[in-house]
Amino acid sequence: MNFDEIINRIGTHSVKWDGMEAAYGVPAGEGLAMWVADMDFRPPASVQRAVEAMAAHGVYGYFGDDAAYLAAIQWWMKTRHDWEVDAADIFTTHGLVNGTALCVDAFTAPGDGVVLMTPVYHAFARVIKAAGRRVVECPLNGTEMDFAAWDKQMDGTAKMLILCSPHNPGGRVWTEEELRGVVDFCARHGLVLVSDEIHHDLVFGARHIPMATLTDKAVMMTAVTKTFNIAGAHTGNVIIKDAALKAAFAGVMMKMGISPNAFGMHMATAAYSPEGAAWVDALVAYLDGNRQVFDAGVNAIPGVRSVPLQATYLAWVDFSGTGMEPAEVAARIEKGARIAANHGGSFGKGGESFMRFNLAMPRAQIVQAVARLQAAFADLQ
Repeated sequence: MNFDEIINRIGTHSVKWDGMEAAYGVPAGEGLAMWVADMDFRPPASVQRAVEAMAAHGVYGYFGDDAAYLAAIQWWMKTRHDWEVDAADIFTTHGLVNGTALCVDAFTAPGDGVVLMTPVYHAFARVIKAAGRRVVECPLNGTEMDFAAWDKQMDGTAKMLILCSPHNPGGRVWTEEELRGVVDFCARHGLVLVSDEIHHDLVFGARHIPMATLTDKAVMMTAVTKTFNIAGAHTGNVIIKDAALKAAFAGVMMKMGISPNAFGMHMATAAYSPEGAAWVDALVAYLDGNRQVFDAGVNAIPGVRSVPLQATYLAWVDFSGTGMEPAEVAARIEKGARIAANHGGSFGKGGESFMRFNLAMPRAQIVQAVARLQAAFADLQ
């Protein structure tokens, strides 16, 4: 595994690299793509071999006999997260944005509110609004939950809460006390609890606690895609223990006619393995080095603060101390530094002064990004 290798993704139909000029005005040839949340690393060799074996066989029919796939998920959750999963509780979706949409359909009705702790992953709000539901924003207090304030917002019209655990953006790994607080909050207000835990393998020192180990009522969303950089496989899992919630979700899966992508199933089975586990351990160590280099360089710019990451490879950087409007900050980053990064306002209330930077790239490019950012804000130094 060579995370230092710079792999040219331009011209490969990469949203992250081939789409950044249209989205941000940053030309691919001279820009750095630090927006879309995929990594610029190859997955573990076990995944590569699985794809090569499919190509060598040369027949790409419907996927069947998922026993090995389900066993791999069970093994991973037990060995990596101390979470016992029943194979009968696992539903396979076309990724977790798809999983989110299915949950919205299964557990809410048009006009219902869906609670988000903002700022939070922007696709949640997009899916909720597209389904004719309402986004109910419960702003975080920095990176802290504020249940007392949120209780006052609830009027009985919200029916579901989507938790992002670990949190994106901000990189918080929630404590057991905080997670139990979420369970109690949902119980008080009659909310179905959906916990998106796609970043649960990418944790630095802190301990991630699967929500399902605290309550049987959680709808769990997990995936190999973020962990192993195989997002294009569009494979995710919704894991539900509660019988009533499971039945509702199964009904939506049936009416949508959803069946798995064979490539994703083979890749997931290969990823959730001892070889995959060793690769993840090396990846997390490398990402930890990247965040340290990035934070040291960015925090040296007066008025700029990178929130210390406990998880994810997505740096959440606050520019409020510069006194600049978000539009000027974005212009300096895009036109001056030639970096495509996510605008914080797209994540909801509380994100307006922030930018999100993807750190999952070779170290040399992180060093380059830091130098460009320091140059773009050189007048502050």
